[in-house]
Amino acid sequence: MKRQIILIVLALVAAFVLSGCQSTGPKRDAEYAPMRPVMPPPAPSGNGSIYQAGYEMIWFEDIVARRVGDLLTVTLVENTQANKSASTTTAKTGEVSVTNPTLFGSTPQFNVPDIIPLVSNTDNNLAFDLSSSNDFSGDGSASQSNALSGNITVTVVEVLPNRNLYVRGEKRIGINQGYEYVRLAGIVRPQDITPQNTVQSTRIADPTISYVGEGALADANSQGWLTRFFNSALFPF
Repeated sequence: MKRQIILIVLALVAAFVLSGCQSTGPKRDAEYAPMRPVMPPPAPSGNGSIYQAGYEMIWFEDIVARRVGDLLTVTLVENTQANKSASTTTAKTGEVSVTNPTLFGSTPQFNVPDIIPLVSNTDNNLAFDLSSSNDFSGDGSASQSNALSGNITVTVVEVLPNRNLYVRGEKRIGINQGYEYVRLAGIVRPQDITPQNTVQSTRIADPTISYVGEGALADANSQGWLTRFFNSALFPF
């Protein structure tokens, strides 16, 4: 029995070591897959025209992205900074005083039974005083700074009716037992594309830019599931 348990443990350890030695390679995100060019329909024969739409060649214009499947290089120049501070102080004080009234030419005086605690049982009247005070003070501040630079070449996925280009792409980089991913998607205006077929990321509308990593370094920089539980809203203390 002990021998069987030892063999099972050794088999599990060997499987774990072999799985750690295997390299699965970078993962591709299907949402950022490149778009292949769309083949134009065959030109009609015998239409009597020299120019055939979809088969023209550019001679006197800059060769830039304009059709589905064309490549476009995006220069990442993202740099954001945010600062926020708040300070609040409130104070409220109120007082109410009522003297013993005069009823029918005399001020009322009365006694109460001894069974009522914290109340004098003799020479009581209808006069009373009431006061309240409320103070609040709060301070808060937040600061955040992010920067991203580099280049990524994307493909044109769709040409919109107004000739704007919807582009997307992904870059996969393997570095030191891990992989880094740069993903980008957004809408580019043709007028913002330079003659070198580049555009700055700040000129992209509705942009989605992400820079993530996976592997040994990313795992070392992330919290474990138990630590995330104690830091989450599910932990009541």
